Amino acid sequence: MISVLHPSSFIPHPSPSSFSAAFAFSDALIYFDSSAMAIRLLALDLDGTLLNARGQITERNLDAIQRAREAQVRIAVVTGRRFRDCRPVALELGVDVPVISHNGALTKHAQTLETVAVLPLPLASARQAMAIGKSFGADALISDDHEGLGVLVYDHVSGENAAFYQYLAWSRRVHGEEEGAKSVREVPSLEDYLDHDPIHLSFSGGCAPMKQLEETLRSKLRDSVKIFSTVYTEKDFTLLDIVNSSASKGAGVAAAAAEVGIQQDEIMAIGDNYNDLEMLLFAGTGVVMANAPLSLKEIQGLHPTASNADDGVALAIERFILN
Repeated sequence: MISVLHPSSFIPHPSPSSFSAAFAFSDALIYFDSSAMAIRLLALDLDGTLLNARGQITERNLDAIQRAREAQVRIAVVTGRRFRDCRPVALELGVDVPVISHNGALTKHAQTLETVAVLPLPLASARQAMAIGKSFGADALISDDHEGLGVLVYDHVSGENAAFYQYLAWSRRVHGEEEGAKSVREVPSLEDYLDHDPIHLSFSGGCAPMKQLEETLRSKLRDSVKIFSTVYTEKDFTLLDIVNSSASKGAGVAAAAAEVGIQQDEIMAIGDNYNDLEMLLFAGTGVVMANAPLSLKEIQGLHPTASNADDGVALAIERFILN
């Protein structure tokens, strides 16, 4: 059965410039202050965290995850990727918790394709965000089809947005020729296509123009949506994801933990970017990769680990779970 989770059980999103740890939780999940508890749920971000620069899981990371599973720890993939793009990794890992994708907007089983929960972006907000983004000349993508594997829809790619071209090509290639054709769809006009609530809307481009667009979107849309910024300064590339105001990785992890009776202090989350922040602060043990932005690594209470190039996930598992 597909459910839309109640907003009272979700965590408000702090902006990257104001990392507040003051959260309101539902009665289903109570914060436990101090006593150390065994970790029973491991929530893993993918890009920049579990996956190396080639998009691969190293043998050491795989081995550490397998040993954690043998220690009765449940594994959850929690990612900003759309479901179709993260499903192959989830299947490789054999995750035993539904995949939390689209920054928490869609929770779905990798094996059966059963949709557990969806928080679509309201049409009015999607249209308003689209108009603002287009006025900035930003390239837009719509993620759609929560009942199936998902489809990525676009109508234009500007010539200077090389990362956008690379992502579209990768998204087609990673699923094979036949499935790749179904995974990405070009339409004459996104405005004409957008006549229903999508899963989420995203814009991408250089860091400076995307920062300006983010500020404008936040000032005009306010609390009607949630905006996640994933920044790769070394590539001069920023991805802005606009989702339902109740969606977040933290919300997805909270719901997954409540479903299987796991408390906050029994959760470890590992991430590398701003869209991981709520998840990291929610978990009893939040771990930040060495390749994360400096402002993320400086947050009090989060634990450092090595980069995704140096098996940071395995090191964290060995330290906090296996030891």
